[in-house]
Amino acid sequence: MGIAEASPTTMAPLLLRNLATSLFVFVDKFIINLSKKYKLLEIIHTLLISSFLFFLRLLPSLFPSIHPVSDARYPLKPPKTASYISGRIGIGSSSGSGDLGISRALTQLLSIISHLPVSSRKYEVVRSLAEKLIDENHWEGIEELREVNRAVLSAAFDRTIGEIEAGMIERGFCQDDNDGGDGAGGGGSVAGPMEFRLGRVVRAVRLLGESACSRFGTVKEGANQTGSSVEKLAAEVLWLAQKMASCGCRNEACRRWASAAQLGRLSLSAEPRLQAALVKVAAFLLKQCREMGKDNDGDESEKQQQMQTKLNMLISWLPLLCRGSNGTDAPVLSIGERRELELVLEEMIGTLQQDQQEQVLALWLHHFTYSSSSDWPNLHASYARWYGASRKLLIHQDQ
Repeated sequence: MGIAEASPTTMAPLLLRNLATSLFVFVDKFIINLSKKYKLLEIIHTLLISSFLFFLRLLPSLFPSIHPVSDARYPLKPPKTASYISGRIGIGSSSGSGDLGISRALTQLLSIISHLPVSSRKYEVVRSLAEKLIDENHWEGIEELREVNRAVLSAAFDRTIGEIEAGMIERGFCQDDNDGGDGAGGGGSVAGPMEFRLGRVVRAVRLLGESACSRFGTVKEGANQTGSSVEKLAAEVLWLAQKMASCGCRNEACRRWASAAQLGRLSLSAEPRLQAALVKVAAFLLKQCREMGKDNDGDESEKQQQMQTKLNMLISWLPLLCRGSNGTDAPVLSIGERRELELVLEEMIGTLQQDQQEQVLALWLHHFTYSSSSDWPNLHASYARWYGASRKLLIHQDQ
């Protein structure tokens, strides 16, 4: 049997609901504009919304025909295979049985963590609880629980990266705004001189506006806290990356961080404290990225994907290492950490193809040269090896 034809009995309540919705939207917009001036209308507006929502919830019980009858050939609940659970886990789902409840609980905890200020006495409590539940899921050794961790942590990692980008754009930071020279080898779209000047003007006007507002006591709550809140989110990205690595989804964390090219470009013009926080994240995930492909053989397509992730990671975050490694009052990384990360970078570059090595090393040379505040990382040895190999390749072609 095909889909049943609509009857007047089933269409009447649907038309009534659509008509009521359209009328409500029209009246609601009108009242919102007036409620800004009159307190009484604001109260009426709240009552109107509550009554309308109550009406929508009551409508199905008055007209049961609104609910479609399920066909036996199309069950409402698909079989719970592993792929089905993986697709449904914790990404804002509001229905389902207990197996999805834990993912919703973890999603809620991680969302609360990103919005609570560090100064709140509840922050450490909620974060410790989330960490405890994630660790318990991992050490149970059950694949479904580990899949919950992977899905929830990956979603939180993506969301936090997006929030950092939004916060930096709100502060007026521009892509490659701090770039010296022509931006050759920038690994992405490079803004021209007009965009650079416009970015600096926007940022200056914003800072002057906030300063004037704070002097006259009219600054919005949290307006001058954007910088510190973005630094907090950067610290949480590092925590999420560490949890993803410990839960067996290191490759996913590396892939997502490597693809955050826009954040990498925005970080070049960020404040030193924020740059320092992002350098720590990049350093941790670069070390994790080096280990990709070492624990299993994998097929050829997987190896190519891992190589592309390494290339994207270097292109996205090597410029920040050249520019943001000093910090405000002390180096972000210790001498030992810097040397270790240089070895990581050399090893990763050595696994790339010759043309990819040229792309990465040209990018490094540009930002290393134009950075007046840092002489790290020192990749001269990698540059010399690439140049020597390229010269030998040219000689062999001529013979």
